[in-house]
Amino acid sequence: MNARHLYIHVPFCARRCTYCDFSIAVRRRTPVAEYLDGLSRELALTGPPVGLATIYLGGGTPSRLGGEGIARLADLLGRPVGLDEFTIEANPDDVTPEAVRAWAAAGVDRISLGAQSFDGRVLAWMHRTHQADQVGRAVAVARDGGLANVSLDLIFALPESLERDWSRDLDQALALEPDHISLYGLTVEAGTPLFRQIGRGESAAPPDSRYEAEYLLAHERLAAAGLRFYEVSNAARPGREAVHNRAYWRRVPYLGLGPSAHSFDGGVRWWNEAAYARWASLLQAGTRPVAGREILADAQRDLEQLYLGLRTVEGVELADPVAPKLQQSLDMWAAKGWVTLKHLPSCRLAVLPSPQGWLRLDELVASI
Repeated sequence: MNARHLYIHVPFCARRCTYCDFSIAVRRRTPVAEYLDGLSRELALTGPPVGLATIYLGGGTPSRLGGEGIARLADLLGRPVGLDEFTIEANPDDVTPEAVRAWAAAGVDRISLGAQSFDGRVLAWMHRTHQADQVGRAVAVARDGGLANVSLDLIFALPESLERDWSRDLDQALALEPDHISLYGLTVEAGTPLFRQIGRGESAAPPDSRYEAEYLLAHERLAAAGLRFYEVSNAARPGREAVHNRAYWRRVPYLGLGPSAHSFDGGVRWWNEAAYARWASLLQAGTRPVAGREILADAQRDLEQLYLGLRTVEGVELADPVAPKLQQSLDMWAAKGWVTLKHLPSCRLAVLPSPQGWLRLDELVASI
């Protein structure tokens, strides 16, 4: 397919985090050669991507492939040049000078660190593999090794029983002067260790009021530090917005390789087998590991464009004037400060969500 954006799912993790429901394969030792053999077979069946603008290595924990593994992965892709962005997700404890040098030599120029918190108790509850002080060291090692574009992941709205100090975590994250921060509100997914904890009464999901308060505090603190929210969960310094992720929100075609990876060509979406063993065995047999696909109807495409557009700072544009009932709803939202409405000279109405509106995104989409 003609896609300029490539996502590669690397499923391996040393352990499963408390809240995680992603497609991962927990391995004490990462089967690098076996995985790369599967990826090579999938590339042969899919056809090598050409004219790439971005590559994103997600997971799982791509950094568990190490320096040599990422170098070999880049070789499989033909060491593409002229990329706008090449991102690797990494755990802080995997970031060593040797690994970073190899990643940078392979073309990686952006690193997304799964910091999540700077509180050791919280990290232990999450079942993370790193210690709080390893985040700062990882940032320094990444920058020293040539990965100047650093993003941090943080999770907010944790159970009250942890007594996590969200303001302190924001202070410590901002002290590292990251180029980008991604925020994720804790969600309770069926089948996760957290889901079972809540079922046994050992933990409880936080109230909506605290979710909102912590989200809005992050907006205030990040803006004061020069990071602008350009999407509901992502803030960046000017020019450091994630090029790859913006392609998803703009519904640009992308190709996904690896277990559970999704692909999209503008009208059809398909996805791979989620289980690593199943993905690998199908490829060993010479079969593409596609688990399912859907052809999007016009109404589905319109709904996706609306929902994804409202996730971004650019919002969406509607034909102006809109239906009276919809205008009444939008006026109500504007009065509450959840959206800004702008009548454009092109007879279009721009609907621009505020942080408070992003918290009510499902409601706004349903209204429109």
